[in-house]
Amino acid sequence: MTGYEFGLDTFGDITRGPGGDPLPHAEVLRNLVDQAVLADRLGLDFFGVGEHHRVDFAVSAPEVVLAAIASRTERIHLGSAVTVLSSDDPVRVFERFATLDGLSNGRAEVILGRGSFIESFPLFGFDLSQYQELFEEKLELFAALLPQEPVTWAGALRPPLTDQLVFPPVEHGRLTTWVGVGGSPESVVRAARYGLPLVLAIIGGSSARFRPLADLYRRALEQFGFDEQPIAVHSPGIVAATDDEALDRLWPHYQAMIDRIGRERGWGPTSRDHFEAEAAQGALYAGSPETVAQKIAATMQALGATRFDLKYSNGTLPHEVMLETIERYGTEVVPRVRELLATPPSSPADA
Repeated sequence: MTGYEFGLDTFGDITRGPGGDPLPHAEVLRNLVDQAVLADRLGLDFFGVGEHHRVDFAVSAPEVVLAAIASRTERIHLGSAVTVLSSDDPVRVFERFATLDGLSNGRAEVILGRGSFIESFPLFGFDLSQYQELFEEKLELFAALLPQEPVTWAGALRPPLTDQLVFPPVEHGRLTTWVGVGGSPESVVRAARYGLPLVLAIIGGSSARFRPLADLYRRALEQFGFDEQPIAVHSPGIVAATDDEALDRLWPHYQAMIDRIGRERGWGPTSRDHFEAEAAQGALYAGSPETVAQKIAATMQALGATRFDLKYSNGTLPHEVMLETIERYGTEVVPRVRELLATPPSSPADA
């Protein structure tokens, strides 16, 4: 495979306005659309919108937001980051993204995953004890829908289908479908079983530790009889004029976000030292354009990834700061990463 792609992801985090108060969810949604319009203008390849059902995120219906973005953009591909398939219906998900694909003239993508939050399970009446079984069965059905031929299917957790077509059909080819995983070998092999591209959500620790999973995915694809598929990486970050400026801007928002989630999950409070270590050696891409570009290029080379999606929304980080990150990412970081990837890494003999 040739060519690299660079995208942006957001969860529609509730941000703070100039006075320090949280913005209304509706205003966050409108700002999010403006952020996507800027990404399109800058020539970025992908814009992903997450799905959550809780007070600190504005987006519970990504496809509606993406349709609004489609009406104001021309070329950028639009997708979820991720669609929580376990607590949704595969047929309805396919219909919604096929509709988005038609509205956007073929620019829709869907990233299927289990998500890192569980609020959607009780909200939509699903049993959390069936967390694993729900995703496995629904992914099987979704994969059966992709050829857009009559589907006959039966499972244990959903009514069967008999010789069923789903509408609207995708206008050209198949709906671009990825599987997002958080780091388990079983999830990687599951994606390979269906021959679907892989998104590695790397949100902590060194990205190099995911190399065995990338290699496992490629071996599994071959064993299942599929051609090589792309691997994308999703990680958080911020871009500013200098490293210090980026870290100082992000830290209070990062701290509040991580500590809030930590209280829910039983983690201890984070620290500035841990934060700076994540920026230096971990999965936080925070710094000047050169720092962020060097780190992205190293990650893509280590994993053999062909796409990198920067999660530019980070807690209550203000809209204006996110716009600056998008601008610097599109105009400075991405061109520099392309330069770095065009130059083969030095071998020990060259040193």
